[in-house]
This record gives sequence, structure tokens and C-alpha cells, in this order.
Amino acid sequence: MFKKIITGLCLAVLITPVFSGAVQGKSKAVKNKTIILATTTSVQDTGLLDVLISAFQKKSGYIVKAIAVGSGQAMQMGKSGEADLLWVHSPDDEKGFVAGGYGTDRTTFMYNDFVLLGPASDPAKIKGEKKVAGAFAKIVSAGALFVSRGDKSGTHKKELKLWAAAKVKPVGEKYIESGQGMAATVAIANEKEAYILADRSSFLSLQKNINLQIVCENDEALLNRYSLILANPVKFPKVNVEGAKAFFDFLLTKKTKKIVGKYGVEKYGKPLFHYDYPAK
Repeated sequence: MFKKIITGLCLAVLITPVFSGAVQGKSKAVKNKTIILATTTSVQDTGLLDVLISAFQKKSGYIVKAIAVGSGQAMQMGKSGEADLLWVHSPDDEKGFVAGGYGTDRTTFMYNDFVLLGPASDPAKIKGEKKVAGAFAKIVSAGALFVSRGDKSGTHKKELKLWAAAKVKPVGEKYIESGQGMAATVAIANEKEAYILADRSSFLSLQKNINLQIVCENDEALLNRYSLILANPVKFPKVNVEGAKAFFDFLLTKKTKKIVGKYGVEKYGKPLFHYDYPAK
């Protein structure tokens, strides 16, 4: 009897780790395949985001759920732990976001630029103005209409900086805040024959459907840089760390650099964005 008990205990010891290992193995095999990306409307409206997500999903096994809002809203999502990865373009806010412990590994990897758009009649007589701050001052001086996104996006934050540099700002009925994304706000400005700050990529993708023209461009103050930020897993334990890092790494590869460099060339004669990172 004693021998049978010992034998049974030995078998139990042998069986237990095998059973435990099977459960652990199964647990490791299960991973969160959905990546929540909080991003800006410009990369989605131009179609670049769809192309990059498609290329990533084909081989990674992950599914990227992109939520395109202004950079301000994207970072608010990040502060609430509602996003695994951020793709934004509001440098000052990005630095504060990381300093606050909400994100890590902030990496600036591509850029385009902003342009000031206006009606062909150019009531503020801006064409030829080389400095955008001077152009903004002329808008106020002429009592011309300006349409703003007014949504705390990267574009809106850049616009506010330019008003500050110009030391003026339209008031009352001369300043309309749409509270919407880039494409919708450009449509409003086009309808009202108003001035508006837009990123060049959005303008190129929309120009066939609008009458607005570029009235001021190529000022260094109009540079528009995009960055990636990983959600901080220490602060938000439930974020999809592996998935976010996989997409993050993909966006910093030579394959992505090639896609970005070609995107828009066939249709517009020039790329909509420029890659600015030593891709691996």
C-alpha cells in the first residue's frame, strides 16, 4: 500500500508540471492582436495611413485600429490610457506628454509643411509675402475672414503660435472655429472664401475640389514635423505593448521610408510627406 501511495505521488509530481506547462504555453500563444493608434487627420485624409497599415497588417498578424483626431485629442486619449501608440505633430505638447510620464520613445520621423490658403481675389493682398507672421497681420489689417480648426490639433496649435508671432488675431465674426478636421475645415473656408492654415499634403489632396490657393509658403516657421510616441506601460499596464512596438518599429523601417517617399508622386508630381529618420 505504502509503495502504491509513493508511486502515485511521483506520478502526480510528473504530471503537474506537464499540465502547468501546457496552460502556460497556451497563455503565451494568446496575444492582443488589436493595436489602437491615436493619430492626426492629415495622415488619414491623404490616404497614407491606409497604405502603411495595409502593408504592416499583411505580415504582422496584427490589426491596427486608427482613430484620427487632432493631435490634442490624440494625446488626451493617450493620457487616459485609450491608445497604444500615438502619431502626432504638436512638438511642445509631445514633450509635455512624455515628461508627464504618459508616453515613451518619442521619435520624430517625417515631415511636411504648412501653407496659408486664401481665395483667388486675395483681399488681404498677401501674395508675395515671405513671412507668414506678416501675412497673418495683413489678414487682420484687411478685416478678412479666417477659418480655424479650433480643435487643439497640431495645426491649430501652430496657427495660434503664428498669431502670437504676428501679435494680432481676428476677433468676432472674422474668426470662425470649425472644431473639425483638416478636410472639413478647408471645405468651410473654401465655401466662405476665407483664409486658412493647412498642411500642404491635405491641400494637394483636396486642391481639385476647392478654389483656394496658396498665398504664403516656404517660411521656416511653417515646418510641420510628425512624431511617434509609445504609451507608457508602467502607467497603463493594459496597453498592447508588443503590438504597439511592432507597428512603431515598422514605421521606422526602410520599407516605410520607401512608401512615404513615393506616396503622392504619381498623382501630384511630388510626395505628400518626407521621411526624415535613419531607417533600419
